[in-house]
Amino acid sequence: QVRLVESGGGSVQPGGSLRLSCAASGSYFAINAMGWYRQAPGSQRELVASITSGGTENSADSVKGRFFISRDNAANTATLEMNRLRPEDTGVYYCAADTAYDAIYTGQYAYWGQGTQVTVSS
Repeated sequence: QVRLVESGGGSVQPGGSLRLSCAASGSYFAINAMGWYRQAPGSQRELVASITSGGTENSADSVKGRFFISRDNAANTATLEMNRLRPEDTGVYYCAADTAYDAIYTGQYAYWGQGTQVTVSS
């Protein structure tokens, strides 16, 4: 089994920045896709950004140019750099991982973290 642990969440003002990290432990050698999803109050969980071990990316239009995902395959970590944050970015951010690369498109991940809260408000 793979365990995913998120960190880096917090409260910031609009226009601020945060960096989220996801660390995988356990039998992670077969992980290909890693991604970040978020769920705002009263909304469904949605894709933020995802990346394969080969560097292929998929992201939501709402975060393009503001959020950047990166991956350290050796350390099995994924980082989400968030800039120019908006109130609508508020939500619980979840890290996900799967052995199949196409999870970045299907959204079907076998492993999920517990989430970290991101709050953007004045």
